[in-house]
Amino acid sequence: MKCIHCQGNMKKGTAPLHIDRKNCHLTLDNVPAWICSQCGEAYFEENEVSAVQDLIMVIEQKAQPLAATA
Repeated sequence: MKCIHCQGNMKKGTAPLHIDRKNCHLTLDNVPAWICSQCGEAYFEENEVSAVQDLIMVIEQKAQPLAATA
């Protein structure tokens, strides 16, 4: 697998993921990803993206009452 940015070789590893959305800030430190050995670009597979999207939905639902009182 080659990086689409620099054509470097990709290897399995983990990468941090930061998401800011609707007054919520989520940081995950070690998400499984493909990492470019040349430029460090991270690519996440479908399973990880789906899990993160599910997590965001739950956080938004749980945070909604808190945001309404602010």
